Amino acid sequence: MEATVIRSNRKTIAIQVNADLTVTVRAPKGTAQCEIDRILQEKESWIRKSMEKIREKKDLYEAENREPLTNEEIRKLADQALHNIPERVEIFSKLIGVSYGRITIRNQKTRWGSCSGKGNLNFNCLLMLAPSEVIDYVVVHELCHRKEMNHSKAFWEEVEKVLPDYRRCVQWLKNEGVGIVRRLK
Repeated sequence: MEATVIRSNRKTIAIQVNADLTVTVRAPKGTAQCEIDRILQEKESWIRKSMEKIREKKDLYEAENREPLTNEEIRKLADQALHNIPERVEIFSKLIGVSYGRITIRNQKTRWGSCSGKGNLNFNCLLMLAPSEVIDYVVVHELCHRKEMNHSKAFWEEVEKVLPDYRRCVQWLKNEGVGIVRRLK
């Protein structure tokens, strides 16, 4: 792992992950490079976690500073969703082997989609700002609730049958979704 080493009149070694994702090691003057390398290797997991936290804070900052969506933009997203999502629901419902009721497009801050006990499906118009594989994941997720109305192991197995890499989409929504939702007024 690359790191800038600063030797000084100190007694201990300290590792710092900087805002620009570089690593600085502060060490006593007589510390051998092999000792610094050993400690960096030993602390690699902590360093990577620290870098990820910095990235998340940067993403959050950038998300908070994006322009809010106008009512016109939200209306266009809703129109786009009304056109695109029912097509995806139709395709995936056949693949999964389930029926569904009414499809509603909403403008929500807390949910990407939902499925009622009667099989009615709701989707967030903001999904139109996500990649197509994420939209498909949300559609599949809600349709799998037609088989399992919970988030049990059996439910996730149903999702995985259709989208083996669904975890990538879940992670995308966790990482990027907050930035999209924050654009609502």
